[in-house]
Amino acid sequence: MQYQIAILYEHPEWHKPLFDSLYKKGVNFQTIDLKQSAFHERELPKAELYYNMVSPSAYKRGNQRAVPLAFALCRHLEMQGARVLNGSASMLMEMSKSAQITLMKNLGIDHPETIIFNSVEALEKRKEDIPFPCILKPEQGGSGARMYLANNWKELSEILESDKDIWWPDNLLLVQEKLVYDQNHGIIRLEFLGERVLYAMRVVTHDTFNLCPSLECNPVDGSGNCEIPDDSARKPEFFPFEQPSAQVMENARRIMKAAGHISGSVEYCLTPDGRAVIYDINANSNLREPIAAYFGIQPFDEVVNFLLHQVEKLKAA
Repeated sequence: MQYQIAILYEHPEWHKPLFDSLYKKGVNFQTIDLKQSAFHERELPKAELYYNMVSPSAYKRGNQRAVPLAFALCRHLEMQGARVLNGSASMLMEMSKSAQITLMKNLGIDHPETIIFNSVEALEKRKEDIPFPCILKPEQGGSGARMYLANNWKELSEILESDKDIWWPDNLLLVQEKLVYDQNHGIIRLEFLGERVLYAMRVVTHDTFNLCPSLECNPVDGSGNCEIPDDSARKPEFFPFEQPSAQVMENARRIMKAAGHISGSVEYCLTPDGRAVIYDINANSNLREPIAAYFGIQPFDEVVNFLLHQVEKLKAA
């Protein structure tokens, strides 16, 4: 094998800190950019360990082609015995909000009431079941893209009729109950690496759906250069959170394991009636270095150490 580690990706800016840490530690690694790529069916694995980091928001950057190719390449590698972190099983969950809801339902974990649909006419027949006010979400999401708040059927139907692109790329949407929580407190995001919680972070949303923690998208100074359009007057704010409940962390660990995510995050909010509702699951989180520094860690060094430990486990096996 030529490499210790190979990284599959499509957004170079997000992963520069990881690449820098790999270089710093002298890791023999390869990067595989899937925006425009090809592989031959005769090809054998060239790395001891593969780490898939393709995001569901790829289509917002014109990189939707990277998603099916990532599926194909992960399956190709796995079927030849390669170890792929956040591989094809993880991708199936990452690209499907409806699958995430079913997963939480099966695990008995509190989650938003949800209806999944593929046409306005079909949804209208279930109009009495819609939990207004509701959030409209795409099946393949990412960075808060194509999400809307609707307070009644008139608003919801107008959104669906006015934005034809909302159905792309898979013609499947969800409506979910709008969770009520203290806006000044915000939501909580747990960042995982293996079964370890690297850190917890409180995010004051300011009514925006794009809560991407990447410093590229949401820098500390409140500016940013994100591909996801956002009409909110203010960017989200990120703060360390020191006291997530043991029960929520255990539920989040169960979700990550069942989803097949080696790394990623779980987001939840605390409602006035005492619910701790997990509403989003992510593979391959963009780690936020200022928050991690508060807890005394360099997150991308932690990721590299974790990857190298996985390589050593493979060698031992």
